[in-house]
Amino acid sequence: MPDPVPLPAAARQLAFDELDTPLYDTTFVVVDLETTGTSPDGDSITEIGAVKVRGGEVLGEFATLVNPGFAIPPAIVQITGITTAMVYEAPRIEAVLPGFLEFAAGAVLVAHNARFDTAFLKAAAARQDITWPNPQVLCTVKLARRVLTRDEAPSARLGVLAQILGASTTPTHRALDDARATVDVLHALIGRVGNQGVHSLTELLDYLPGVTGTQRAKRTFAGDLPTAPGVYLFRGPSDEVLYIGTAVNLRRRVRNYFTGSETRGRMKEMVALAIRVDHVVCAHGLEAGVRELRMLAAHAPPYNRRSKFPRRGWWLTISDEAFPRLVAVRTPTRTALGPFTSRTDAVDVSATIAEFAGLRTCATRLTRTAKHTCPPAVVGGCPAARPEADLDAAGYAPAVDAVRDLFTGRSDALLRAMLDRIETHSTAEHFEAAARLRDRTATVVTMLHRTQRLAALARIAELIIASPDGTGGWEFSVIRYGRLAAAGTALRGTPPMATVDQIVAAAETVIPDLGDAASARGGTRASATIAVTATVGPAATATAAIANTDIATDSPAQTPDPDSTVPDTHFTDDALFGCGPLPDDDIPPLRGAPPEEVGVIARWLAKPGARIVRTSDGYREPLHGAARWKGWAELARTAATTVSAQEQYLAQR
Repeated sequence: MPDPVPLPAAARQLAFDELDTPLYDTTFVVVDLETTGTSPDGDSITEIGAVKVRGGEVLGEFATLVNPGFAIPPAIVQITGITTAMVYEAPRIEAVLPGFLEFAAGAVLVAHNARFDTAFLKAAAARQDITWPNPQVLCTVKLARRVLTRDEAPSARLGVLAQILGASTTPTHRALDDARATVDVLHALIGRVGNQGVHSLTELLDYLPGVTGTQRAKRTFAGDLPTAPGVYLFRGPSDEVLYIGTAVNLRRRVRNYFTGSETRGRMKEMVALAIRVDHVVCAHGLEAGVRELRMLAAHAPPYNRRSKFPRRGWWLTISDEAFPRLVAVRTPTRTALGPFTSRTDAVDVSATIAEFAGLRTCATRLTRTAKHTCPPAVVGGCPAARPEADLDAAGYAPAVDAVRDLFTGRSDALLRAMLDRIETHSTAEHFEAAARLRDRTATVVTMLHRTQRLAALARIAELIIASPDGTGGWEFSVIRYGRLAAAGTALRGTPPMATVDQIVAAAETVIPDLGDAASARGGTRASATIAVTATVGPAATATAAIANTDIATDSPAQTPDPDSTVPDTHFTDDALFGCGPLPDDDIPPLRGAPPEEVGVIARWLAKPGARIVRTSDGYREPLHGAARWKGWAELARTAATTVSAQEQYLAQR
């Protein structure tokens, strides 16, 4: 009897990047879209053209016009030649997209400026509740810039590349023609890299941004990471933290640093130094974002841009003197506006506000019995100058009150004065002056709205936020005085309110910073937190964060009504702080909470589907705050930066 044949070792399932699919055996679907504009959210697809190829052979083509549901802008008609009449009887994208996804299933998606085309396809899929298949994507623009020199191809536009590389089809801004031209460009570029040892799909993707062997070899760092959301930390040879980031899927995100998708030079340098990757699993994205901010402040990793200037924020506050001025400071005290990213930005906004409030900008020291004597000037000069008489402290006080009312949202009279001046300039056809003041006013409105919105969150003792997790469950956050205090999840089928109660019980205690006013009233000045961690049941988890979190609710989060009659806010937790109500004028706007953290929470609260579960004191913004002028500011910024539709469209193609 012959000896038994030895059994092979247990087969190990290969990862995708270990398969090394030969390029001649890789199926590519080269796609091109024509659209009504450049925004995936506001514009629609008007034509899809795609060519399926493998081994240089065309396997099939897909082409159709698409009815966008509205008129095609004339500027786009001039470029593409596709008119509203041509697409009138064409199918809608709802009927076309499933067929295209079936045509492209299992293939590598190729496009010229792939980010543009995939963004429109993803947006269309999201509107139809179709799960995006997340195919491997190859961009011929990136490949061309990697393969061709600037001398050989000064531009990476499809028409230029098609001519240089000898494509058999000339691009015409029609989808199928452009897709056919892109096929020729793709084959020509692949031919250029074949003699450099690039023979498989993995090698091509790694070649794209020039991944080094050292970078590729460190892919094992991601092998043991979970697929959960969280924070990852790259550590260097001395165990120092090199870089901190967040991810919805830790393993997938960290793995990208060692493949062709990472193109940043400083990240390649960081990966070369790294010896391992640590991680912290979080309940959801908000907790990950907050933990990242706190770790950046604690470790100041050299490869994070944000950690290089941990105290770069500037605030505008009213000085404490007989004739107050607006001054730029690092730490906000009492009534303040900010934070600004630079002192120059803060000074520019203060100049605009001072001009319309009549607040002085001179630095002369004045006593309470003195008078302001700056002479009027034809251009510039101190805004507090008066031609008729010198100002005493009592006559100057209304200007200071006007600025306080503007900052706290008790009055928007100064904003109305700015808009009236813009209208006056426009009526007199002084359009350049009107445009300059429009831009300055838009900046003032934006900063006021940001400060007032963040202050509205920071004043709430406890806020519980819920956000759907996309699978029928809920993500919960407990926010106390603008800081994340706890985070947790309730999976589908788990009673959500029981989870909320356990998360709240495990949340950290946060004591806000009430500023100098609280100290004078016998209260507390310092800000403190107590961190705890808890796990709640088999189907729900809760984690107390290093700082407070937002709150989830059963009712939708709503935008404050600018015409509501909600009174001005006051701090009222007398039992905790041992002092009577303190007006908002006497309290720092964020009560000691880090602005970036409050901003992350505010954005989370504004997410679609976010709900306020419970709140100790209802969320509200000031009655006469800047929220009512937010739409005007957005239009003003759009007017200042608008380029023609043709220029935008051609820039993407």
